[in-house]
Amino acid sequence: MAELWDRFVAHLRRAVAVVAEGIDFHFEHMHEVFPELVLDLLSHGPIEKGLDASHGGVEHYTFGVDGAALATAADSLAAIQQRVEKERRITWRQLVAWLDSNWAGLDGERARRMMQSVPRYGSGGSRADEWAVRIVRAFTEAVKEKRTPGGHMMIPGLFSWALSLALGKRLGATPDGRRAGDPISHGANPNNGFRRDGAPTALAAAVAAVQPGYGNTAPVQIDLDPGLSGTPDDVTNVAALIRGHFELGGTQVNINILDREQLREAHKDPGRYPHLIVRVTGFSAYFASLSPEFRQMVIDRVLGERGD
Repeated sequence: MAELWDRFVAHLRRAVAVVAEGIDFHFEHMHEVFPELVLDLLSHGPIEKGLDASHGGVEHYTFGVDGAALATAADSLAAIQQRVEKERRITWRQLVAWLDSNWAGLDGERARRMMQSVPRYGSGGSRADEWAVRIVRAFTEAVKEKRTPGGHMMIPGLFSWALSLALGKRLGATPDGRRAGDPISHGANPNNGFRRDGAPTALAAAVAAVQPGYGNTAPVQIDLDPGLSGTPDDVTNVAALIRGHFELGGTQVNINILDREQLREAHKDPGRYPHLIVRVTGFSAYFASLSPEFRQMVIDRVLGERGD
């Protein structure tokens, strides 16, 4: 596990270095293809200097660098530590072979279920929770260790936006039991089905514990059922959940209030609910306008399904 972790961190640092080079290239050419008209009008500097905000017009520049697949990585490391290193129920060679084969065959499926059943990030006090904190610390250190080669400051966050599907399609099977091509975990949230009860308080506490701490967000996505009766106690409980998350260090809350049965029906026939709006990740959208894959991602998240 020590060697695996060292290699993981080395790859993480290399990824951050590549992003830093990309930021410099992006900034060098941004003014040529996408001038910042709104910032030019509302920021001090562009008018005074006669320079676009994307071309040296403002005084300070910061670029957000978002980590993705936190739960996928944390759950994978926890599963390896438990099943391979501690219990020795699976060898390293067997694990690699099953990952390469995408958990093929009955033995592969049994192994996948075994790896998937290890307590996950968000369950509270688990190895995966510890790995999640450790991963975020390593990621934050890599991003904040130095500026880009061109001198720009990078700010770490955990906001995978709408890339959970696209990135997952390019990623092979992972030791947490995820199959090749399946979506990666969503932002800073635990994987779907991280606890049997799906406790919102556990979710809020888990995401609060993995904040990078430098201004970029690591939001928690909370999906609530409108079956909440709206009594004073219900309002108090939801307010306490939100306040508690921020008091623990949280930075942003994305909330959906959706009827599960209506959501299922809308997925089968989107045309019946043209005005249904959902919070996807950093944006909201009409549910009917989403691709079938995106609709399924929202369904799985709201229903807490593990994608078995």
